[in-house]
Amino acid sequence: MKEIRIGMIGYSFMGKAHSNAYRQVAAYFDLKAKPVMKAICGLYEHEAKAAAQKYGWEGYEKRWQDLIARDDIDVIDITTPNNVHCVQAIAAAKAGKHILCEKPLASTLAEAKAMLAAAQKAKVKHMVGFNYRRVPALALAKKMIEKGDLGKIFHIRAVYLQDWIIDPEFPLVWRLVKKEAGSGALGDLGAHIIDVAHHLVGDIDSLTATTETFIKERPLPPKEYGGLAAKAASGKKGKVTVDDAALFLARFKNGALGTFEATRFAAGNKNGNGFEINGSKGTLKFNFERMNELEYYNREDPADRQGFRTILVTEGCHKYAGAWWPPGHILGYEHTFVHEVYDFIENITNNTKPSPDFADGVKVQAVLDAVEQSAKSKQWVKVKV
Repeated sequence: MKEIRIGMIGYSFMGKAHSNAYRQVAAYFDLKAKPVMKAICGLYEHEAKAAAQKYGWEGYEKRWQDLIARDDIDVIDITTPNNVHCVQAIAAAKAGKHILCEKPLASTLAEAKAMLAAAQKAKVKHMVGFNYRRVPALALAKKMIEKGDLGKIFHIRAVYLQDWIIDPEFPLVWRLVKKEAGSGALGDLGAHIIDVAHHLVGDIDSLTATTETFIKERPLPPKEYGGLAAKAASGKKGKVTVDDAALFLARFKNGALGTFEATRFAAGNKNGNGFEINGSKGTLKFNFERMNELEYYNREDPADRQGFRTILVTEGCHKYAGAWWPPGHILGYEHTFVHEVYDFIENITNNTKPSPDFADGVKVQAVLDAVEQSAKSKQWVKVKV
């Protein structure tokens, strides 16, 4: 079997998820080419070495530049903080490597456009890690909408709710620093629901937004820290330079309306990523905390039988689900990354266009940019890609 050799930059949360995907994908999906986990690298050499051993990589590199320069690597997988996506992706493209990059694509719209241009010029495959597209329930929602089961789409209500930084003593990790993250809940969480809306409803035309930072300062973490549960150093504090919450209203190019909310201050919500889509024929509802279910209301059902039905999306006929377990044996978060890697490997071997690619990432980045503009101006803003 042909091999596709992988090099990954980053070893924390997303590095762990992607590593698991590369380990699992060939065992459950029929592939024409098998991914080989060649090497990993990251900020600290000792952590990269430990991650390589723990997650099953053949080796590690001290510098990401050295990883990209290797002749025995075909794909560069980028799971680093947002502020280095651009320089790493452009370097990978110039080296002729295919690229899988975590979301949001970049820190700014200009960077995202530069990444797209570099990948297109190099004619390499490029994908953005919007893993929620790979949930079987969302694949079913896409299929139903395309078939016209919902009729004309009127509304989407999309939320991504978490609560992990409500504690004012939670440290100032990189996700709370603009120069590293680009934005806060907006880019981290909002990017996902924007992409889902683009995927299921269509492109956003204009919007009006507001953002808020509830806790202005936080304890500084130690110089070396990893993950979201970093311990704070005693005493000193630093300024939070990103949003804690972002909300916006949107008009879509096809006439639909949308409301979006992304926050890390919704107590009790650990990963409340969900949407409701209303159309002339019916409604779909989804909540990732119940990721194997899709709710469907059909206005064309007989009047005495109308009501929301819950579809358990685990039958083998559903996209991705058939590769795993018998019906009713549910999937989890980690499977979305396996599906993502499966699709990307297939794109490379079959020479087909990945989805979502960097062009889709640019469209999301344009919405993020418009949200920040609107939050400052307090005006409606046109989304300009």
